[in-house]
Amino acid sequence: MNKLSQVFQNKKAFIGFVVAGDPNFEATVDNVIALAEGGADIVEIGLPFSDPVADGPVIQEADLRAFAAGMNTDKVFELVKKIREKTQVPLVFLTYLNLVFKYGYQNFCAKCQALEVSGLIIPDMPYEEKGELEPIAKENEVALIPLVAPTSGDRVEKIARDAQGFIYVVSSLGITGTRNTFAKELEDVLKQIKKVTNTPTAIGFGVHTPKQAKELGKLADGVIVGSEIVKIIKDNQPDATKAIKEYTSEMKKALQSI
Repeated sequence: MNKLSQVFQNKKAFIGFVVAGDPNFEATVDNVIALAEGGADIVEIGLPFSDPVADGPVIQEADLRAFAAGMNTDKVFELVKKIREKTQVPLVFLTYLNLVFKYGYQNFCAKCQALEVSGLIIPDMPYEEKGELEPIAKENEVALIPLVAPTSGDRVEKIARDAQGFIYVVSSLGITGTRNTFAKELEDVLKQIKKVTNTPTAIGFGVHTPKQAKELGKLADGVIVGSEIVKIIKDNQPDATKAIKEYTSEMKKALQSI
């Protein structure tokens, strides 16, 4: 669990996202390696799901491409095994709770530990309902990374107080997708978090330009980019690795300039 927090020490972290299996198994392995080589500090791998309630159309379409390529949960773990042959970049999964439940909490978390997947981001698991999974995740040294939104209100401090790994700060209301403006309450949310914990924070949902990365990186300990990278993968098929490395490098430089 400490591995994720250590990423943020003395630097602003860039976290890049891909959907497992988009556009296919081999390309996903190459794209994760490209993110790592471009300077990503953590790579977030999304497990394709039939009803991804937090995700916008760009990621929903990537989920469909992944399903068409035959991706499932077993193959996601095979994918990570291949990735681990080539890079030790910290990895986290973004998944929905039903996938973990169906696979079996113990089996899922044990495989995460074996493959050094350091954390789980589960958008449809409320803080109040993490009790079944949390002890199993802890036993397997897998952090349950909480999401905090501008609408979390007086729950912010409660969620942040026992956070592990890092805290995913949702930049604005709604679903994922690139944005040009962010919630004006963001700064207040981050102040609330810092009152109760030293756990690092990373802002996601909508971040896509170096300018935004620099602005939001001044508020938080890092930024998360999903939809923009998924677009790059779609627009540069069959080989998006060069474009991914260039984009990641630009975003990383923006954060390093803070």
